[in-house]
Amino acid sequence: MPSSAGPSIDTITEGGRVTQVGEGQDADESAPPVMTFGAPTAGEILAERYELVEHINNDSAGRLVWRGVDVVLRRPVAVVLRYPGGDSATEMLQAAVAASRVIHPNLVGVYDAIDEGERAYVVREWVDGHSLRELVTEEPLDPARATAIGAAVASALAAVHATGMVHGNVHPGTVMISDDGRVVLADARTDGDDSQESDIRAVGGILYFALTGYWPHTEAPLRGATAGHGRAAIPDAVRDANGALAAPRQVRAGVPAYLDDLTMDLLDAEISPPSSDVLAAELARLDVPAEDQFLDNTGPLRFTAETGDEPSPLAAAGGRKVAIGIAGLLAVALVGLLIGISVLGDGKDDPRTNPVAAPTSSAPAGGDGAPAPTVGPLRIQDIRIIDPDSKKRDELDGAKKIIDKNEDEGWRTDRYPNDKFGDLKRGMGVWIDLGAPHTVKSLQVTLSGTGASAELLTGTQNWPSTSSGDKQLLENYKTRIGQPYEDHDGATMAFAGFNPDAQYRYLLFWVTKLPADDDGGYRLGVQEITVQGS
Repeated sequence: MPSSAGPSIDTITEGGRVTQVGEGQDADESAPPVMTFGAPTAGEILAERYELVEHINNDSAGRLVWRGVDVVLRRPVAVVLRYPGGDSATEMLQAAVAASRVIHPNLVGVYDAIDEGERAYVVREWVDGHSLRELVTEEPLDPARATAIGAAVASALAAVHATGMVHGNVHPGTVMISDDGRVVLADARTDGDDSQESDIRAVGGILYFALTGYWPHTEAPLRGATAGHGRAAIPDAVRDANGALAAPRQVRAGVPAYLDDLTMDLLDAEISPPSSDVLAAELARLDVPAEDQFLDNTGPLRFTAETGDEPSPLAAAGGRKVAIGIAGLLAVALVGLLIGISVLGDGKDDPRTNPVAAPTSSAPAGGDGAPAPTVGPLRIQDIRIIDPDSKKRDELDGAKKIIDKNEDEGWRTDRYPNDKFGDLKRGMGVWIDLGAPHTVKSLQVTLSGTGASAELLTGTQNWPSTSSGDKQLLENYKTRIGQPYEDHDGATMAFAGFNPDAQYRYLLFWVTKLPADDDGGYRLGVQEITVQGS
């Protein structure tokens, strides 16, 4: 199966084993492709590198899906061609460029995007397998498998959201499961009509569909999943006389209460959803091999072992509205969510070269069965602005606003004539004191805008808040956490990669490049910083 394609692609080869799914409406197979010169042919080599091997199908918008081979790396690829290129292919190419910036085992790999004017094409990863829509055609999935797929999709979204981007196209046709069990999310959009919240609510739709075989049709129906449309139609969910959506447990016996509640919460517009990383952490925690656990259908979805494990914090709190309301407790297992993220520019340990199956939660650390420490928000005991190259030191006020849990207020730099602090400074930073050494899993920074460059550093000492003290601090904070962000196109920076065997007390968020503001200058606001750990 070509794991990804341009908009409006949905094709099935003979026997139904290899599927191409994509954005938008289903293909109108009777409509000819729109082309301004000859159709591609088998054996043709594009960009002196990608050989076309087999035409899979085409859609009404003129996008052709081919199985191909990268003749340089000798690997199979999917090639999606659009005629013509130019302005008409802008959305497809922009989506491909954005997707290529995030590397994660549950995201389709995007290798190339080329506009030749007369045609444009995107080269993507090829995966043999089936879409979730195909898998559920015969019968719904068991709760354990539905949970594993939901965890993989949420983990992929957490990777996308950590860069400030939105996927915008999560539905059963863009969730694919390879023959080796890997869950892959494909076909992100960049049309600006979606939000991270809609992505998260779409996970509820994925869970509902996997458990019942019906599409829940939220207030914002997901693309490519419209009930009653063409051969890819998905039956609409069961509703009562007032139009209220039937819960999965009302549609199908055997759905655990907690999974039922979590699914309905995600679909309820009146309940604020958790962030994608928190949701992924909770679903991954619940994803335990079925052969080792059993389902407690009258209580929370825990896959509780016969040894009598305690219920989760959410279960103890009780009530499905409480479940989302205490999302902070769900940060258990956040350690693994962002570590798999590698933003474009870091070619090491590319997870696409070693595909893995859907994430599963591991047993407690250690051989004695002792529970792992609970991961959650860490309290920042002290915070201040680091400004080593300024004698005026008039930009230090407002640091406390960075940790007041109010993203509408924060600390801001002065306005500079260029993005390098007017060539007056190496940069500025936010220094954090956790009060005592902690095991840290992640740090997230919310910014006032996009386009900044920054990195996260750590050291073992503190110095006075003076120009001299700040210079000493910067010179001694040499250890970098995770990869730096360069010209970041999102408003959130998430750092992971902390040494699990080390403890940290002092951290430095160091800004080296400012984004442009609306008044012709350059400045940056740091609105909020949160730290997760134990």
